Amino acid sequence: MVEKSVEVLTPEPDESARNKHRMNGSATGTGTAGAERDFAEVLGGLVKAEQISAESHFFDDLCANSLVMAQFCARVRKRGDLPSVSMKDIYQYPTIRSLVTALADEAPPPETSSAPEPAETVVPVSRRTYVLCGTAQTLIFLAYCFALGTITARGFEWVARGSGLVHLYLRSLVFGSAAMLALCLFPIAAKWILVGRWKPQEFPVWGLAYLRFWTVKVLVNANPMRFYVGNPLYVLYLRALGARIGKGVTILSRTVPVCTDLLTIGSGTVIRKESYFIGYRAHAGRIQTGHVTIGRDAFVGEKTVLDIDSSMGDRSQLGHTSALQSGESIPDGERWHGSPAERTDVNYVRVPAARCSTLRRTLFGLGTVVQLFVLWVPLSIGGAYLLLTEIPVLNQVLGPGATHITSATLYIDALILSAVLFFGSIVLGLVWLFTVPRLLSLTIKPDKVYPLYGLQYSLHRLIARMTNVKFFGWLFGDSSYIVHYLRFLGYDLSKVEQTGSNFGTHVQHESPYLTTVGSGTMVADGLSVMNAEFSGSSFRVSRAVIGPRSFLGNNIAYPSGGRTGENTLLATKVMIPLDGEVREEVGLLGAPCFGIPRTVERDTRFDHLRTGDAFRRNLAAKNRYNLRTMAFWLFVRWVHAFALTVFALATLDVYGVFGQLVIALYLAITLAFTGCYFTLSERFITRFRSLEPKLCSIYDPYFWWHERLWKVPEQYLNLFSGTPYKTLLWRMLGVRMGKRVFDDGAGLTERTLTTIGDFCTLNQASRVQCHSQEDGTFKSDHSVLGTGCTLGVASLVHYGVTMGDHAQLAADAFLMKGEEMPAHARWVGNPAAEARGAAYRPVALNGSPQGQLTEPGRG
Repeated sequence: MVEKSVEVLTPEPDESARNKHRMNGSATGTGTAGAERDFAEVLGGLVKAEQISAESHFFDDLCANSLVMAQFCARVRKRGDLPSVSMKDIYQYPTIRSLVTALADEAPPPETSSAPEPAETVVPVSRRTYVLCGTAQTLIFLAYCFALGTITARGFEWVARGSGLVHLYLRSLVFGSAAMLALCLFPIAAKWILVGRWKPQEFPVWGLAYLRFWTVKVLVNANPMRFYVGNPLYVLYLRALGARIGKGVTILSRTVPVCTDLLTIGSGTVIRKESYFIGYRAHAGRIQTGHVTIGRDAFVGEKTVLDIDSSMGDRSQLGHTSALQSGESIPDGERWHGSPAERTDVNYVRVPAARCSTLRRTLFGLGTVVQLFVLWVPLSIGGAYLLLTEIPVLNQVLGPGATHITSATLYIDALILSAVLFFGSIVLGLVWLFTVPRLLSLTIKPDKVYPLYGLQYSLHRLIARMTNVKFFGWLFGDSSYIVHYLRFLGYDLSKVEQTGSNFGTHVQHESPYLTTVGSGTMVADGLSVMNAEFSGSSFRVSRAVIGPRSFLGNNIAYPSGGRTGENTLLATKVMIPLDGEVREEVGLLGAPCFGIPRTVERDTRFDHLRTGDAFRRNLAAKNRYNLRTMAFWLFVRWVHAFALTVFALATLDVYGVFGQLVIALYLAITLAFTGCYFTLSERFITRFRSLEPKLCSIYDPYFWWHERLWKVPEQYLNLFSGTPYKTLLWRMLGVRMGKRVFDDGAGLTERTLTTIGDFCTLNQASRVQCHSQEDGTFKSDHSVLGTGCTLGVASLVHYGVTMGDHAQLAADAFLMKGEEMPAHARWVGNPAAEARGAAYRPVALNGSPQGQLTEPGRG
């Protein structure tokens, strides 16, 4: 069932399928005969055919697949006598004749055409600067841990001196409120002291200017106020950091802007979740900051990116799964979508406005403050103290000096305590998830418009938080048991056709009770079901329906009202259409989306394994394997919890000797241990060997083993973003990582299939994914980034990709499987294609020579 790298690295159509088609005829034409002949020659070398008709369909007649056509595009680009061809061109014009005709019609006049401007060369920083920056980041982290430990220890000692419940409550209230205020205000003060006002500028990574930038960025993201996204308090927090935000703004994205002085948001604007408007980007080894301006009553959809120096006018809209590149602007009143964005008539604000006054927003924010300081903070602090003092068993275990670090009792206590907390929280968590949110959902009626910041809004947000617990998706995903979990959670899954891989590990929603997935549909990772709609003053929940017998790729936001139906292939990062006819029996790719073949011959070669007795045997074997995988990872994560419990008890044991210093050491040691522990767990599974490119069925035991690797916890890696430790961890995980790579929050799914060259720049939420799954077929291959490459914010690189030295992939771009980017190329879009004309010059560089370095100034 497995075919190895020769198929993946040198893709060609299925031989048996190709023999079913006649491929006679020659390239013919009138004024384009020469180009047709040249294209046929290039394609013939890939599909192993001596003659190809200009009317032959690439996929239906020649049985080519996307990898073959990606190789075709790469070979055409290397010939100077032929026009450049993109994968979008291939899908839109799937014959040589239609392709040549379209390219001839779209070619600009010679006097107006301009060659693409090559990307700049990265200027590497010295090893000394790199090491000094990492050392300084370590010292800053340790100092913050020491301060946090000191405040916590002194505060609990002061609370413990209280007598009686009332006194204990008052002391908990005072200490908890003071500590919360300090945690909230310190990042704000640090930003104004270290930076002052952000201004458009550029500076190299790893230098002194970058160290100040990193410190502010980490503190701003560590502020507890980030947990109040969707609350008017969060808007006040951004204003305190220098952002210019008007009245009645609703921000639902958890991505915290860093360069807040460069952020302007007009009154009445709503910004959906997973939107990036951070005010900076990492580009060719430098940090560039720039303005992000959003006008009044604007709308920013889910999974969007607003790069630096981008703007949206009043009453403008940017649709879901879209991006504004640097220098792009949406005029007043216009609606744009896509990546890169283009004008559209689709209205993305589909819920009527409701009365939502300033007083309502103010009272909602005040109510949150009262709940926090009067209820949750004193109860958490006082409750913890009472548990330790009033329950003898816990006091014997957790009291300072109760057990000695060399005593076996400490380890037995840690074993029992960690097991009860870990496995008990799983059982109680499932009971809670299957009951409480369902009862709360009865107060919210589908398709009814509610004003923001009321009871229904609070309950809706609470339901979304409670039912999107990542742990359970991680545990049950990529197995048959995710279906039962989602059904108990509230999903309508129709008549389930079990495949063993119906859903991946990362599935989120806004209401599980209004999510319908048709029978026979399979979903990869990263699905976000958008069954809530928002305006600047109102919201409503509506049912989102995904059609039967479909396949959804990675990182898809599916809105209610999506115009897709039965038997559709929704490719990775596709923008779901909201207008036009219902798309059925077709594939969709890109943003905005366009049609592609629903399937190709190569992806059907394992279909015989999905029916009959063979399917039943394979599914039963996969279920048994997945159960062992789940048990293995539960054990691994419990051992991790046990180790952290041992560290905690040991910290309490030596607290009387070392004082607050031991708390700081505990935080640092647990972070370092977590990184090393899960790294070794993954390497243990792979037996310290590298993965090999594969093409196989999802019922092949290799695929089940590969699924086990996807369950390696990786959230901890984000804590090291922007530091030299991140690249060190990648190397430990098997990535072929070059020197002084800057990683601001990238993800790498198949580590040992990934190669990152020296001095590369990886932006926040960028991703290199060296695999793909379509229906019952799994494919993986190497992806290679050359020296000095840049991946933009939220960009995605697929498998089998090669990026030449100093190549640049723009924000939100999708570099498809098998693509080859030349050196110094600039590509943009979903799917990515070569950027034409001159590169945009950020405001940070205007008026100063290219490459001039500036320090963060106090404007």
